[in-house]
Amino acid sequence: MVSFDAGDVLKTARTAAHLSQSDLAVRAGLSRMTVQKIEAGAIDPRLSTLLVLLRALGLDLLLVPTAIRPTVEDFVRSGGRVLGQPAGTTAPASIVDVITRDAATKTKR
Repeated sequence: MVSFDAGDVLKTARTAAHLSQSDLAVRAGLSRMTVQKIEAGAIDPRLSTLLVLLRALGLDLLLVPTAIRPTVEDFVRSGGRVLGQPAGTTAPASIVDVITRDAATKTKR
């Protein structure tokens, strides 16, 4: 089984979103102390709490079968480009670019 440190993941996502612990707590409807304790590893959050926090950051949890995890990680790191796809400005948009653009368009409606 793969080890998962919810506190590290949460802190990385929160700081990348330029939010304080208090800001995240307000968005998630939790106390700042709960966010602080999860990030410090003092408590192990319930899955439901982790989902609320991630969604407050505009993220979602994705479960991936262990057997294909390395392939999925490589795909995400490549920005959604498959092997052999040409690079550069003339390259077709990656699936990640398309999904992100479509999601932004739906949000603006």
